[in-house]
Amino acid sequence: MKKELSQLREAMKRRGLDAYLIPTADYHESEYVNEHFQFRKYISGFTGSAGTLVVTADEAGLWTDGRYFLQAEQQLSGSGITLYRLGVSGTEAIHEFLTRTIPDGGALGVDGRTIPYQMGRHLAATLEKKNISFSYEEDLAESVWTDRPPLCPKAIWSLPLSSAGIPRLEKLAQVRAELQKSGANAYLITGLDDIAWLMNLRGNDISCNPVFFSYCLLTPDKTKLFLHLDALSKELHEELVQDGICLCSYEEIYDALRSLPVNCHLFLDPSRVSYRLKQTVPKEIRQILGTNPTTLLKSKKNAAEISCLKEANRKDGAAMVKFLCWLKEAVAKDSITEITASSRLEAFRREQEGFLDLSFDTIAAYGSHAAVIHYTPTPETDTALKPEGLFLLDSGAHYIDGTTDITRTVALGPVTKEMKTCYTAVLKGMLALADAHFPSGCRGEHLDILARRPLWELGLDYRHGTGHGIGFLLNVHEGPNRFAWNTNPQKPSGILEPGMVTSDEPGFYEDGAFGIRIENDLLCIDGPDTAYGHFLAFEPLTLCPIDKEAIDISQMTEYEIELLNQYHALVWRELSGRLSEKEKAWLQQATSPIHAL
Repeated sequence: MKKELSQLREAMKRRGLDAYLIPTADYHESEYVNEHFQFRKYISGFTGSAGTLVVTADEAGLWTDGRYFLQAEQQLSGSGITLYRLGVSGTEAIHEFLTRTIPDGGALGVDGRTIPYQMGRHLAATLEKKNISFSYEEDLAESVWTDRPPLCPKAIWSLPLSSAGIPRLEKLAQVRAELQKSGANAYLITGLDDIAWLMNLRGNDISCNPVFFSYCLLTPDKTKLFLHLDALSKELHEELVQDGICLCSYEEIYDALRSLPVNCHLFLDPSRVSYRLKQTVPKEIRQILGTNPTTLLKSKKNAAEISCLKEANRKDGAAMVKFLCWLKEAVAKDSITEITASSRLEAFRREQEGFLDLSFDTIAAYGSHAAVIHYTPTPETDTALKPEGLFLLDSGAHYIDGTTDITRTVALGPVTKEMKTCYTAVLKGMLALADAHFPSGCRGEHLDILARRPLWELGLDYRHGTGHGIGFLLNVHEGPNRFAWNTNPQKPSGILEPGMVTSDEPGFYEDGAFGIRIENDLLCIDGPDTAYGHFLAFEPLTLCPIDKEAIDISQMTEYEIELLNQYHALVWRELSGRLSEKEKAWLQQATSPIHAL
């Protein structure tokens, strides 16, 4: 059993707690978190980006989704923590585990700043039936995690209008107009990406996520921004004040909420506001719950953002082609590992003008490692690449022009018939979704089958969504748009609208053998008006050849072959002028047409 688990149990006993819950979140319900908030990782040893740990005196469980089943199995082995597989029939839910293990009159502890109000409300109501108290001001990390990394806010910077497209004052006016429709006269914003988008500001408080710790409180005539003031330069401080932004210290948000006038009608998003913050709002204040207006507004990229995104993907595509040209030649003669390959790709990206950072830790997975859906190599797991089999590379970058996310699975040499069969099915699904034409009003749930059908016909599938929204120089994962057939009907994805960018990334994973994923980012665009309404379609933003050496052409229809050839012709047109003669020759071969057998 991990000593950290024992230390947590000792702290629970001192506080009179029968159970303690640790989510993967910060005070803003961020998907990826600063090291300061990685308490779940510290206690469990599980490094995945999603998971909830619950510890009692005698049991401990970690709940995570299908992306991390294999990884969690490996990392939890021998820890005394049981893996609970979310989405698998028969898995005990967290609230069921708690009601089973906590005695009547017992107590559950949690740091209420790190769980969303929706989750906290559900837990409190469930536990109340057994007279179990819900202690939501228990930050045990402070006493257990003795070498906890400090919270050190980084410098905040202003996004150029040439990238943002719309000034912050105009965005504030848009949000206020949406609030007026809801009947609210105040709006609490806690999502870091929402605030960064609204203010045309960026930071670096979370690795690979250009956001900064902050809250925002809007009223019809005032904008209060709560942040670490020392993260602002003198010039940026003056710029914000000149735009009428009232700057407050980060910690003042609680006092500001307690001081709201009784005639306040406060709008907030219960999925993004923490339980403790919500409980701070005086009970006499009328609260209007709904999805953040900023969520939809920022998901629909404006003309300037779209133009910039296309340039960002040209740069990223050029870096990818340079890397693939190098890899295909070097793997047969040089010593290359997952980590050195990942580092080489990063170096090619850094050569591109306007590169800022990676958009997430690169997934560089060779052979059986690729069956771990979100595998990231470490010095302990780093594996040498050989001139055979498949190498899965899921990566992306932030440029001043926007954010990219791309996956290519590369044949490093001979591949098996099974690999080709599965690779081709994944490719067929990716092409089918990219080629979709659909009536306005559709959600991702309606289109997801296009990507999965070739695999389903083989009795195969993958345990993750087909696609997620992508922010503009923000979080690589954002809503409300996504592709996933098994979305909760009570929490549907957003209706697909022009300007939204969504990844298209079907895959297949054979445990202990190999993994395949192919991903392009798709821009939703307007289609024709017909007698049946307005139609929409997709345009690919990602520009990089798809490895033809892993394709079984006999599985593809003539139309699918045409779609691939059309895409490769686009890649050639957009990227050939950005390469050396050697790289250009390689790209010409990589994008040359294939023909039906």
